Amino acid sequence: MKKTDLQNETLAIQLTDNHDDSGSVANVIYPTTTFKRETDGSYASGFVYTRHNNPNRDQLEHVLAQLEGASCGFAFASGMAAISTVLQTLKPGDHVLVPDDAYYSVQLLVKEVFDRWQLSHSVVDMTDTGAVQSAIKPETALLWLETPSNPQLKVSDIKALAELAHEHGALCAVDNTWSTPILQKPIDLGADVVMYSTTKYFGGHSDSLGGALVLSEAATTQLAEKIKNIQNLSGAVPSPFDCWLMLRGIKTLPLRLNQQTRNAEQLAHFLSQHPKIRAVHYPGLPAHPQHRLAQQQMPNGYGAMLSIQVGSDAKAAMALIGRLQLFTAATSLGGVESLIEHRKSVEGDSSPTPNNLLRVSLGIEHIDDLVADWVQALDGLHE
Repeated sequence: MKKTDLQNETLAIQLTDNHDDSGSVANVIYPTTTFKRETDGSYASGFVYTRHNNPNRDQLEHVLAQLEGASCGFAFASGMAAISTVLQTLKPGDHVLVPDDAYYSVQLLVKEVFDRWQLSHSVVDMTDTGAVQSAIKPETALLWLETPSNPQLKVSDIKALAELAHEHGALCAVDNTWSTPILQKPIDLGADVVMYSTTKYFGGHSDSLGGALVLSEAATTQLAEKIKNIQNLSGAVPSPFDCWLMLRGIKTLPLRLNQQTRNAEQLAHFLSQHPKIRAVHYPGLPAHPQHRLAQQQMPNGYGAMLSIQVGSDAKAAMALIGRLQLFTAATSLGGVESLIEHRKSVEGDSSPTPNNLLRVSLGIEHIDDLVADWVQALDGLHE
């Protein structure tokens, strides 16, 4: 049986099996920083130095590429390190399009770091293909997509925007952190590069930091050597232990994400009917502006993230957080525990995020308990 014929749940186990000769069922950790050199100067194992390569990282990169259906993969110390690497493959004078709603550090990165590298950028509503086309310049080299977006869960048409990028000789990169390849595969839709903060759903237990890039076959020819060089020379690589944790997390990724997604769908539907909730942002709701598009490019579910707007300002939103008992107030997402966060206070005053918006990451708890928690919290909320 070919691995390509396997379902996600089986594939996640088969790909992450231990591959050394010890007979250990559990994966082995290789915490070494360096590897033995032969008397002729060669490296019989193929490994030189852990900043350059390591058995745990090699396996993780292979697994990430296989799950995505990508040509190759690269692991990094964080999602931001992965994003920075993509931008470093560009040249001074190039132009980048970034979403108006996205992980806020991306906009800060291009503005506060890469502007000094003479890399210009424009912010555009990526859900409006016409607006994207109008924003493209002769020097545009990259369209950076994030779909669903953070924190307002806008959905961009990956296929249409990838085609538009290629018509203008640009690359299309997609931050697929919130969906993972279990729910959405951007490369199948024409993307060149897919980025993950593996900290989130791949790790899945809020205990390891990491990022990754996976490339289409065409992008591998253009970018793989550049990315490998930046990865090695810049040194923003994950430790062997973090790679081991990611591989352990991937074993249960489909199971966790399926449960989390079911929880998010049910909570989103409940909250969308509640009189004290002003808005629910979730692509699985029929009222979502891009619901039909989400049905097409997210065939296995709409993800475990949703955002709500409550009250008219931050005061009511913060009060609601304080009343919830089963949702931890914390940054990040994708872990087995449910989290909630007031995004504006994290992103800063210049952020376009509404002041009354709360971002919710669903865990694997029982949905009846989670809904009951929201019922009691909302019942006592005075706007």
